[in-house]
Amino acid sequence: MSTCINRMYRGLFTAGIICCLLGMGNRVRGQDKSTNASWIRPADEKSPGIWGIRNGIVAGIWPAAIEPGKKGSDGGPRGLLRIGYEFMGMIYHINYIAIEPVVKGKMEFSEISPSEVDGKWGKFMWAGDTVRTGHFTPAAGTRGVLQELDDPTDETLSWYVFMEKFSNGAHPYLRLSIRRSRPEELVIEVFHHADSAPMERCGITATMGNYGRLRQLYLKDKVIDARELYAGYQDIDFIEKAPYAAEVLARTRQGGFVAMATAGETFAELASWPQEPAYLARWNWRYRPFYMLTQYWRKDDAGRQASLQVRVNGRAKYWSGGSRNAADYINIPGGPSFENFELRESYAPGQKVYFGLSRRTPAQLLTDL
Repeated sequence: MSTCINRMYRGLFTAGIICCLLGMGNRVRGQDKSTNASWIRPADEKSPGIWGIRNGIVAGIWPAAIEPGKKGSDGGPRGLLRIGYEFMGMIYHINYIAIEPVVKGKMEFSEISPSEVDGKWGKFMWAGDTVRTGHFTPAAGTRGVLQELDDPTDETLSWYVFMEKFSNGAHPYLRLSIRRSRPEELVIEVFHHADSAPMERCGITATMGNYGRLRQLYLKDKVIDARELYAGYQDIDFIEKAPYAAEVLARTRQGGFVAMATAGETFAELASWPQEPAYLARWNWRYRPFYMLTQYWRKDDAGRQASLQVRVNGRAKYWSGGSRNAADYINIPGGPSFENFELRESYAPGQKVYFGLSRRTPAQLLTDL
């Protein structure tokens, strides 16, 4: 970026962040005031960037915190989509989604790749209602676009998410949408700008499985348990085994592919938290919703790449900002769990994948997908 653009970004950020933070702190913010009351939308372009649907999935961008927390909270690291779930008037932050483009074998990570604006971790992201790129703003930028479908009782809410160009030359952008008839599912379409280097892959990955202690990965004929897969591992880093090919994935009724992950423990176990100083000081990792969720990735058979696979990695200790000091980490209660969870395939412009959060079990989900 040029010096002029850098200055513009800094000015927009400084002026806009104040407005954004002043608008935070309600339970369910920005509900649509029209007759379509199920949608959760920014009240206007200057409101926090949070979009979603009641009794379903919610997505946001930094610096909007989608779950009420400490005063002035920005919802966590920059360069990530915040993913939550709304139920009974309350949004809980469940996971993050990162963008990981690969160019000439080099993969970058949207949450730790340094910004060209300030040199800090995390690419700036902003939203719009058309493919026109616009510029960074710490507010919503768009309420999202409502579109009626052939079924007059159904409609979609959609918006675009743009981001800074990556150091490896990749310059992707996303179109996100939620369908009223599938409220627990976020549709993610991936595109690239004209100035982007050719991408071999553009990973879209859920990065915080440890929060929900995802330990059971449901495939077609078996369930992979992280406690068995990573048995004996106690280090502070990620651990990863081989990915799983499309052939072992469960199939949807329409012939698509789906991978599902759950905690593999009772709600009482998941909601419990060790009453020890080290854990009490890191209460943000305590599971706060009053219900359990199945997390899943789904892919239509049409348009899928032959390279399609499901990839997971694990951790035995909660992430602690990249510190190399073991004293900064605490063990995940109950043993290792999956952290990153994704469907991975070669890049093709406009490729589409679905990420879901559901109160249903994997068996119940398969009767509907």
